[in-house]
Amino acid sequence: WVLEAGDAVQPWDRKGFRIPHGDLSSPATAQLFMGGNALITKNTKHNYPAPIAAQSAMFEGCMTSIDDGLNIESQYFGTLLAGPVARNMMRSLFLSKGKADKLARRPEGVARSRVKKLGILGAGMMGAGIAYVSAQAGIEVVLLDTSQASAEKGKAYSEGLLQKAIERGHSTAGQAAALLGLIKPTANYHDLAGCDLVIEAVFESVQIKADVTAKTEAVVPERCIFASNTSTLPITGLAQASERPEQFIGLHFFSPVDKMPLVEVILGKRTNDEALARSLDYVQQIRKTPIVVNDSRGFYTSRVFSTFTSEGIAMLAEGVRPALIENVAKMAGMPVGPLAVTDEVTLELAWKIGKETAAGLGRDYPADLAQQVVQKMVEQLDRRGKRYGRGFYDYPADARKRLWPGLAEHFPLADQQPAVAELKKRLLTIQALETARCFEEGVLTHAEDADIGSIFGWGFPAWTGGTLSWIDTIGIREFVAECDRMAASYGERFQVSDWLRARAADGQDFYG
Repeated sequence: WVLEAGDAVQPWDRKGFRIPHGDLSSPATAQLFMGGNALITKNTKHNYPAPIAAQSAMFEGCMTSIDDGLNIESQYFGTLLAGPVARNMMRSLFLSKGKADKLARRPEGVARSRVKKLGILGAGMMGAGIAYVSAQAGIEVVLLDTSQASAEKGKAYSEGLLQKAIERGHSTAGQAAALLGLIKPTANYHDLAGCDLVIEAVFESVQIKADVTAKTEAVVPERCIFASNTSTLPITGLAQASERPEQFIGLHFFSPVDKMPLVEVILGKRTNDEALARSLDYVQQIRKTPIVVNDSRGFYTSRVFSTFTSEGIAMLAEGVRPALIENVAKMAGMPVGPLAVTDEVTLELAWKIGKETAAGLGRDYPADLAQQVVQKMVEQLDRRGKRYGRGFYDYPADARKRLWPGLAEHFPLADQQPAVAELKKRLLTIQALETARCFEEGVLTHAEDADIGSIFGWGFPAWTGGTLSWIDTIGIREFVAECDRMAASYGERFQVSDWLRARAADGQDFYG
């Protein structure tokens, strides 16, 4: 460059320099930036300040000199870096997730292990997904169901995923064949012989789970770890059917398993360190992110996520417009509205879980507004969810799903609709408050697990950093005051415990 007499003057420092694509004050360029603003709003709902700042820095910087433009950009960057969104996201998505991926909760003194042969009980959506990600990691998988046909159907799920991967150029026919060769569909329990780990993913019934536990333990090695993929039933109770309860643990995957990065590891009262360590090793082996929680009905993720759906359904009972409920949830940063996601998991399942929970706790069903709505939808209106083609939404064969017009008849609209900001606050507050209760009860032992679980488990808005980071960002005193206001307006579900109130009085944030 020197020998060729290179020019040290940058193009933008030359007299008369113009932006390559024209004057930013021109109508065409103004329209371009207007379109950019609309896209940013659509994709971020104004919850993420960085894209707005980036576009502002480009526009303002290009309207002035290069030196002034760089100064403008630096000011925007500094403001972002000092803001709560950057802090929360860097902590939860980078630092805390990195620690979890390195197995920060793994007990010391237990030798590292790898699963060579895995048994999966139940070849439904969850079992089939677990089989796929395990075979991806090179693990031999025995996929067991009540019939050979059902087991084969579970393996076909992997075949479908691999076909899509081949079409997109992400895999080859040879690689697909090798992966499928690791999955053995069967209806014979004796094929589980030699398994290092067995994961049960059968129907959410204590009796069915007890039956498959006994049949499995009769054929697997004594050191085999037995894990349940249950999303609601307490692990300690399920472990009563096991002859080796110290080796019984919960491994709660999320659907679809091939896309969702989180695994919630649940400790029963008698689960030992070896079972925990070997389970965490397996989660790392299949390249998932683990959080470790203690036993409880619904554990952490299912328990807190249910408050989101229940709050949305309660709003419907109060007369809030259904479209407003759904759109406000997405404006807050949730991936799907509470009515839509309830349809996805089915109202029937919510109804069954509600009844089983009520029976387990010795209380009447239904116990609240949301359960009353679910009961009416299932028992009286026979609208059981997406799988049945009718729930809160209609699912026409030739068009996109749409909210069922009959909702207005059965759940009349209130004359005055609440403000968007208030509804957003309700949906986020109820989830954060239930997380705090889990922390108080010892279901959660680390704030990092709470935040990682909320973001990667059910899609709590990443801009908050997670449920407990959101409390800390608001300020714990302000959060408790807001809960008190909502308890007076909406009911006792927003009531704060003495433990949280004392923590607020001391100004004790969850991250110190």
